[in-house]
Amino acid sequence: MSGIRATEIEALRMREVLGHFPSGVTVVTGVDGAGPAGFACQSFHALSLDPPLVCFCVGRSSTTWPRIRAAGRFAVNILGIGHEELSRTFARSGGDKFDGVDWSPSPLGSPLLAEAVAWVDCRISAVYDGGDHEIVVGAVTALEAIGGEPLVFFRGEYRALA
Repeated sequence: MSGIRATEIEALRMREVLGHFPSGVTVVTGVDGAGPAGFACQSFHALSLDPPLVCFCVGRSSTTWPRIRAAGRFAVNILGIGHEELSRTFARSGGDKFDGVDWSPSPLGSPLLAEAVAWVDCRISAVYDGGDHEIVVGAVTALEAIGGEPLVFFRGEYRALA
């Protein structure tokens, strides 16, 4: 069976249709010799309870991901209502995304954002090919829910749960 090629399914159409599936908003962070690094990520989810694993996908064009990958560990910061600007900060390329952002180190040393409603600390367990993305599996070593309502992204806009 042959696969469907990108020219057969337009990227904008795929984004439009899949935008009907709401997702949470996270910031994946890590630290290397150059300091803290992070990027906004909507493709995060639990993968396994036993062993405890999570998963996220990151575009191959990311300039931040190679720094985090080289560190071998990361934290996922789950954002809450009112953190749209924080999400936009980590969604942009370049610049010091941590300028003015309050954070502390996780048990593994990755940045935990003070504004997050929950966090998950992980070691990189595996990285798989996913077309123009990489699929990252993290072995959970620590996690905490601080509380609050999550920030949701749906059809190109930030939302709150009704």
